Amino acid sequence: MFDFLISSLTFGAIFALMALGLNLQAGLAGLLNFGHIAFAGIGAYGTGIAVHAGWHPALGAAAGVAVAMALGWGIARLGRQLAADYWGIATLAIAEIIRTIATNELWLTNGAQGISGIPALFDGMPGKSGALAFLALVLALAAAAAVLLRRLAYGRFGRALRVMREEPKLAACMGYDLMSLKSRAVMAGAAVTAVAGSLYAHYMSFVGPDYLLASETFLLWTMLMIGGIGNFSGVVLGVVLVQTAYTLVPFAKDAFGFGSDIAGALRLGLIGFILLGCLLWRSEGLLPEKMRKMP
Repeated sequence: MFDFLISSLTFGAIFALMALGLNLQAGLAGLLNFGHIAFAGIGAYGTGIAVHAGWHPALGAAAGVAVAMALGWGIARLGRQLAADYWGIATLAIAEIIRTIATNELWLTNGAQGISGIPALFDGMPGKSGALAFLALVLALAAAAAVLLRRLAYGRFGRALRVMREEPKLAACMGYDLMSLKSRAVMAGAAVTAVAGSLYAHYMSFVGPDYLLASETFLLWTMLMIGGIGNFSGVVLGVVLVQTAYTLVPFAKDAFGFGSDIAGALRLGLIGFILLGCLLWRSEGLLPEKMRKMP
């Protein structure tokens, strides 16, 4: 029971980092990124490749963040030629291309078998201390990211992103470089998400192409829509609710004695029910974004 609780909290904190990165792009800048999980995959593979090559995992994490930010810059540049909806489809296609590369390039990613043997952080600590230390690290990083991104959202850069999101022509008339704003928003979100991907690889001691499935991106979108897109506190609430739903289903499985296939369907159905309820009665999320009103 204790191990299960620690695992659930750790997964929740890692997904919180990913969701916070997506919220900066989608919530503040209004960018429909449907390939966001690619940044997490790059961070995870950066760590795995570094370990496989005999390098220090920190170098791999740093390289993963750098590559994710470079990819974010390139994805943002696609917006120069594409409308918002087509840009969203393009991000999904790019994530699928990266997953295909990870599946087929044996020399780099070990193909569909993935990269195993990634050392867990704090694995030298006795008993449960290592798991608790890792949980404390992930929670601290998620809290720091939430605080920093929140301050960023209410600063000059965040206000510029909101103007671009609501009235792009007005933002251009005010002298804002829209392409620069988009690039910085995507790159910052990519960096946070790549760190989460690296932590995920350390926690699972493995990275594979399944980390790059499109369903993972849509799970992050679900967290944002339930909690309140554009509101960083709402994003954290959405992560908590979705992770709670994931955690409660195994207890229901044991209590009612149904099979694992039904448990998986119940988990998806429960999250879908929460999302549907929010869309019907709280379309802006449980904690909607608070816009500053003119006096």
